[in-house]
Amino acid sequence: MAQQQSAGRPSDAGRTVLAGARIARPSGVTDNGRLTIEGTRIAAVRSRDRDRGRAPDTADAQDRAEDPASVVDLTGHLIVPGFVDMHVHGGGGGSFSSADPEECLTAIDTHRRRGTTSMVASTVTGDLADLARQAGVLAELVQQGDLAGIHFEGPFISPQRCGAHQPELLRDPDPAEVRRLVDAARGTAAMMTVAPELPGGLDSVRLLADAGVIAAIGHTDSTYDATRQAIEAGATVATHLFNAMPALGHRAPGPVAALLEDERITVELINDGTHLHPAVLQMAFREAGAGRVAFITDAMGAAGMNDGMYPLGPMRVEVKDGVARISDGPTAGSIAGSTLTLDRAFRRAVTLDGLTVEQAVQALSTNPARLLGIADRTGSLEPGKDADLVVLDAGYEVVGVLRKGAWLLRPPGV
Repeated sequence: MAQQQSAGRPSDAGRTVLAGARIARPSGVTDNGRLTIEGTRIAAVRSRDRDRGRAPDTADAQDRAEDPASVVDLTGHLIVPGFVDMHVHGGGGGSFSSADPEECLTAIDTHRRRGTTSMVASTVTGDLADLARQAGVLAELVQQGDLAGIHFEGPFISPQRCGAHQPELLRDPDPAEVRRLVDAARGTAAMMTVAPELPGGLDSVRLLADAGVIAAIGHTDSTYDATRQAIEAGATVATHLFNAMPALGHRAPGPVAALLEDERITVELINDGTHLHPAVLQMAFREAGAGRVAFITDAMGAAGMNDGMYPLGPMRVEVKDGVARISDGPTAGSIAGSTLTLDRAFRRAVTLDGLTVEQAVQALSTNPARLLGIADRTGSLEPGKDADLVVLDAGYEVVGVLRKGAWLLRPPGV
């Protein structure tokens, strides 16, 4: 197994203070903040202005105790938690479906340098034996800390809503076959997308929930009532809501209404301006609330790359003007994932979609970290958590990325 390519170097001999920036904390955005990193962890987060107003002597003493060489002035910048992508297929020309460790690490590195410090590798529909082999490779990357888990997107999805998945490889969700893939992941399966209306669908959802694997509803032709049954069986995520499922209808509300209305469901949204109209994205936020939205990329290997031809599992994809579509076969012309990176999703959210920084942070970091069971380590800027953070300039462009206390991209002055 190849070693991690982009671990970076420790922020300094053990202690770094990021000073002067706005800091997105769970309680809100702090102005003139000071975030202290010790080793791989966040040691303290405070507002210098607020501290001075409450206890000036203590705040001054803390400032004097800091080694000036360890203080980085980030005035005019915004610090947010590292992004968490729970649905991504590749990037930088690499695909998680390749079962090639080096190619997988290339994809990981591409997204990390754009602020995604934690990610779940998504597979694409394929033969069960191939998917099991891919899971074995990806499981090693999870175990060595490069990935947060594996997401199986297919083959247990609807041929009526297959999108960019190869129709002839689709299967009904037989619980025994679902179990085979979960077992192949050796404890690293984080999520599986299932069309619950198919034979075996509800039993498979129950199996996943009992196994501690997120059961996601997606690529489905389900009705409103069938979707409700799947939620009762244990499903907790909507795979890229609105995409690859029936549209919301006034007489046949379908899965969209059921997924938006239920407090147990977190809805994935692809905020690239192609998959969703801005009005639809804003409607999802209003209906679900910021605490139930997770922005994902659904990115394939062309993320971070130029237009051209790329593989997506067993298929070929043409990327033109940044939009990926299947190039041939029965699903030719279908949108094939995205070329999105989460820094672009964040920037779009706060500059075009009318979301606050706090709402964007929930969707890109806090909510997916909670769903994946890693919120004790990452997803918010709090003492004791991993030093996973992104530094953004005044235009919300990424200028710094820190992962577990190591700079992958160094901001000015570091």
